[in-house]
Amino acid sequence: MQQYLGRFESLAFTIMRVVLAFLYWSHGAAWLFGWFTERPPVALNTLFGVAGIIEIVCGTLIAFGLLTSWAAFIASGEMAVAYFYAHVRRGSIFPLVNEGEITVALCFGFLYIATRGGGPFSLDAMLGSKRRGY
Repeated sequence: MQQYLGRFESLAFTIMRVVLAFLYWSHGAAWLFGWFTERPPVALNTLFGVAGIIEIVCGTLIAFGLLTSWAAFIASGEMAVAYFYAHVRRGSIFPLVNEGEITVALCFGFLYIATRGGGPFSLDAMLGSKRRGY
């Protein structure tokens, strides 16, 4: 089974990269523009405003596979900070209890993408980046 599905590894990685980037980007859009939520937008000069900017910029870069390793590394770090700043403060270190599951998943998904790069279906690969990651 692994050999059969292994043929699709590059495509599966690309789909994972784009989906995780969209989930991340959509949190930034919620913070900055109030999209996808009933919350009002936050001010840019707040911690959540800065998080929104990082999420929009890095989410876009990761989705298109441009400067992917750098953007994913920054996104991973931002999610680690978000987990301890916003979720652990809810009284538990366990993601299921403090509602931080997506934050942890994005943190480690982006850490993996940072180590691998954009893959063959990315702007990094198209532009001939030295660190293609495949």
